[in-house]
Amino acid sequence: MKQSITRYDAASRYLHWITAALLAVQFGVAWAMPDITKQTPAIGLVAWHLSLGATILGLTAIRMLWARWRIKPESGQKSLMHAFAAIAHKGLYALLVIMPVLGWINASARGYGVKFLGVIPLPALSAQGSSFGHAMGDVHSLLAYGLLGAVALHVCAALYHHWVLRDGTLHKMLPLSRT
Repeated sequence: MKQSITRYDAASRYLHWITAALLAVQFGVAWAMPDITKQTPAIGLVAWHLSLGATILGLTAIRMLWARWRIKPESGQKSLMHAFAAIAHKGLYALLVIMPVLGWINASARGYGVKFLGVIPLPALSAQGSSFGHAMGDVHSLLAYGLLGAVALHVCAALYHHWVLRDGTLHKMLPLSRT
């Protein structure tokens, strides 16, 4: 007999909120860092941006692997809204992978070293000076707005479930249980 659960497991919840926090910091760093030119060194906020991106990519990989093994809470939904939610989640995951990879390709083309957690050096994904790598930096910048919009849509959907539908969806993902 299948056991019914009403919340996501602790690992899923904390991975979700750590990713959200890192994304918030990453967007703040991205807007505060200087414009990247040929003379811009990979120090300060630029180095932080590269490290946070690599860390978000690693965390997303862990989340995707974990999502394959965990048991999902019962949603009670088999509607068009459920289908849209599944598509939206897949889109968010895709952007959480594509964005850092494109940034990493661009960083490699600029000769910047990328470090996971700010410590572990990662290999270059494009040759230094690569025109493809530089072009991927432009795509990276454009997709950042798409990711920001997708996150905003995700937050709005969670609040819609919480305040309009009152279906408990938000509580399934909150880090601490409701007393």
